[in-house]
Amino acid sequence: MSTSQFQTIIYEKKNNVAWITLNRPDKLNAQNAQMRAELIQALQDAAKDDNVRVIVITGAGRAFSAGADISEFPVLTPADLVKRAEMIRPYELIRSMPKPVIAAVNGLALGGGCELAMACDIVIASEDAQFGQPEVRVGVIPGGGGTQILPRLVGEKVAKEMIFTGKFISAQEAYRLGMINRVVPKEKLMEEVNNLVNELLKQSPIILAFAKMAINRALETTLSEGMRVEADLFRMCFSTEDQKELSKAFLEKRPPVIKGK
Repeated sequence: MSTSQFQTIIYEKKNNVAWITLNRPDKLNAQNAQMRAELIQALQDAAKDDNVRVIVITGAGRAFSAGADISEFPVLTPADLVKRAEMIRPYELIRSMPKPVIAAVNGLALGGGCELAMACDIVIASEDAQFGQPEVRVGVIPGGGGTQILPRLVGEKVAKEMIFTGKFISAQEAYRLGMINRVVPKEKLMEEVNNLVNELLKQSPIILAFAKMAINRALETTLSEGMRVEADLFRMCFSTEDQKELSKAFLEKRPPVIKGK
């Protein structure tokens, strides 16, 4: 897939990594219908490409994403949104994708931008990043998982305050609350992301997929059901070539040869 076919994102694949850059910097990477459609297309391509083992999402310019393109809101109707169910699909695709997805948050991550970051498996933010769900200020509630994922990350009370007031929080506060994994100087953001990517590329992609499935299930079901799913996935690990290779390499004190099988 050529990145030239996209107008609102930049999509590149190199060294087993898919890089998706939201690319409407003059609009602070506000997500219009075209951007969401292109983001979905890129995510679907990365999901099915066996050569892609890690996905990174970031934003061009001084923002990750300031959220939905509000210029579309005044004329939208409930019927329009039923037809445009793709509004929430990028977030669902990220969470269900059996590959690690990293958000490299530079600058503002608001509304749909905050939801996009929270949907990712790991979030690394620059010191100048800000997070928030300010949808109430334009007469709506979060529609891409904000009311569901945010309480799971920061707790009910903090989530309600953030969503009810629409206030922004700093990267350091987001880190303290457990929304993100780490905060780094702006000039070190992509270096830190690349270091993490390299760590993930050392692991077996099929074992990482099992781990992601198990963790996601923990947030969606009872403890007893989650334990059952974990046990099933644990057993499935032993059917893979990578499990045999990784255990042998550990015992033989040598680097493993990962096949993803």
